[in-house]
Order: sequence, then C-alpha cells, then structure tokens
Amino acid sequence: MHPVTAADLGTTWRPECPVAPASLRRVELDYLGFDGGTHRGQLVVHEDVVDDVIAIFDDLERLRYPIEKIRTVENYPGAQDELSMRDNNTSAFNCRALGDGWSLHAYGRAVDVNPLVNPYIDADGNLEPKTAARYLDRSRDDLGLLRADSPAVRAFTDRGWRWGGAWTDPVDYQHFELP
Repeated sequence: MHPVTAADLGTTWRPECPVAPASLRRVELDYLGFDGGTHRGQLVVHEDVVDDVIAIFDDLERLRYPIEKIRTVENYPGAQDELSMRDNNTSAFNCRALGDGWSLHAYGRAVDVNPLVNPYIDADGNLEPKTAARYLDRSRDDLGLLRADSPAVRAFTDRGWRWGGAWTDPVDYQHFELP
C-alpha cells in the first residue's frame, strides 16, 4: 500500500474531486490472468477500504477467478472509462460525476471488475462499454463473467460490498461498492 499524490493520479483527479489524494492509496495485488498465470496489478482506493480490497483480491486469486488486467485508469488517454472498460480493465478510483453528485469511484470506494464481460446497462438499454452487447447474454461461459451465484461476487458481498448486478435500474454487472 502506497500513498498517492495528485501528480500520481494524473487526469483521474482534479481539485474539485470529493476526496483528496492524501486519503487514497495505491494497492498492489496479485491476480489470476485470463492466460492462467499470476500477474500483478494496481488499484487506487480510499484508505478506509484498503484491507477489504486486499482480502477480496486474495480471495479472488484463491478462488481462481480470472481477471484480464488490473491497471489504474490514468493509464488510458484522458482517464477515459470507456477505453478502460473496452480493454476489460479492472479498476477503482476515477473522479467522475454521477447525476448531480459523485460516483463512489470518485471516493475510491468502488471497484469495476472485468467490465467488458460484465457491462453496465441503463434504463434505456445503453451499454458501457459500448462494445459489450454480446455479454448481455448472462448464460455465456466467458472468463470472468459474474453472476449472482458466483463465488467472486460473494467475495465482495460477504464483506458488505454491494453488487450492481443485483440492481434493476441501472444493472451494473461490473460494479462493487462500499458506501
């Protein structure tokens, strides 16, 4: 676990964000890749959820739940969520609005897991990422696909995190949050 600065966060943080960089931590995590190998990735999360995130990702690796990649969003031009999601990148902190307020990602209290195969769908049927239409069929057997009965979902929910795949509007299969 490492403290971060505004410079470390790049375009994922700006002065109007609801959380200062001093409250965020960069966490290095091992994970099982889609290639079956062990990889190391980084997430930026709020200091209050660091222990949970480390324990959850330890559980995911122990469960052999595959994750395509884990990179912080500043690795994508302009910290664009759409680019990160299309790349099936698991990520956490990104200072972004949600309606009239802030997403829990802007507080470092949300994680999106394998977002291409676990898309976000709003009430109008719009997808994020836009390239995820084939993954609306939740009976598929793709690597990293999350369902209500997935042990990977329980790795989060057993610790009090909420899963967006259980929501009805929007449905957000990739999203886990701890308010």
